[in-house]
Amino acid sequence: MSNIGRVIVAVSGGVDSAVAALFLKRKGFDVVGVFMENWDVTDEMGICSVAQDAEDAQWVCSRLDIPFHHVSFVKEYWHEVFCSLLKDYGSGYTPNPDILCNRQIKFDTFYRYAKDKMDANAIATGHYARTTFGSFLENYDPVAGVHLLKPVDLFKDQTFFLSQVPQMPLQRTMFPLGNLTKNQVRRIACEHEMYHIVKKKESRGICFIGSRNFRNFISEYLVDKPGNFRDIDNGHIVGKHSGIHQWTIGQRCRIGGQVKPYFVARKDPKSDDILVASGTNHPSLFIQFFFAAESHWIHSVPEPLMLEGIFECEFRFQHTKPLVKCTLVAMADNQVLVKLVRPLRAITLGQYAVFYKGKECLGSARITLLGPSLQSLGHGEQNGCLVRGIVYDSAVHTVDVRG
Repeated sequence: MSNIGRVIVAVSGGVDSAVAALFLKRKGFDVVGVFMENWDVTDEMGICSVAQDAEDAQWVCSRLDIPFHHVSFVKEYWHEVFCSLLKDYGSGYTPNPDILCNRQIKFDTFYRYAKDKMDANAIATGHYARTTFGSFLENYDPVAGVHLLKPVDLFKDQTFFLSQVPQMPLQRTMFPLGNLTKNQVRRIACEHEMYHIVKKKESRGICFIGSRNFRNFISEYLVDKPGNFRDIDNGHIVGKHSGIHQWTIGQRCRIGGQVKPYFVARKDPKSDDILVASGTNHPSLFIQFFFAAESHWIHSVPEPLMLEGIFECEFRFQHTKPLVKCTLVAMADNQVLVKLVRPLRAITLGQYAVFYKGKECLGSARITLLGPSLQSLGHGEQNGCLVRGIVYDSAVHTVDVRG
């Protein structure tokens, strides 16, 4: 029997959290299931699966013979997550609601609720991730803290979405699925006759949008500001749009009457113009340098970055994309300059740059300023890359601020 008593499991009504709760109960913990409601469907015209998910979560807890609680964090989600999303979209950014929800709701509001209201010793989720938490605090040193690690099933790796989670709640979080594959999880659920949970379609993206088009959804909350699609090569107007909040970098525009398809290259919130590039591999869509702010290091700032100002690691800004080697340069005010080993397509303002070293997810920082595209580099400096007054010299790893 472990030296941890009560574990509060975030049950979603899906197979992953169901097996996580089952796993912990079989280990002998005092397991309680809590379903979090983060969206008020009575105030929303779309169809959301919240009611069905809550019913499925209650069924799982009944099946496992563990207590079930249904809590509402609608107000917290609205103020801490959704309002931030609206502000970002209105400013031309493309935020990541999953990372925000984990940081603000699951590993803050829910963590505090479980600890303070339900006398929890730990919380648990169905994320595919691992930590150096150990086998439920066996040989765990609270002074040393914990590291966030990739799971066994790399295809299901969800450390990307946990890259902003604070150290304190992470020290009291279990990820029972970290050493399992998705197929193993499904098999375990079937062995315990949770068939309809296994067959249930996995939720993706923002659930409360339902089956609607995203542009239609976001226009219910933000006023449309029509603008022009302008060809980035010649500045000519090639079409009209209803608002920059409806588009993201790299997205196909489907402008009629054009020989080649156009893709979003840049957005200008001041003029409401969207610069579009002809062809999916247009050089304006690729960059190799960018700035990221509000750096969050899960365990601690990497020693080379803190002492020398330079650190080599790996990067991604979309959880499905392969990791790319990069060099971080420490800047003022907790910012980093990120130099990629090769240019990447459609790096987007407002997204999170998530950093890895080997099996460890180190943390992340928000992308706030893009460097020059390959198109603009063809007309700019060759030995030093000019980024709005800042030059990064990759040969000697120095940063020079120009007036």
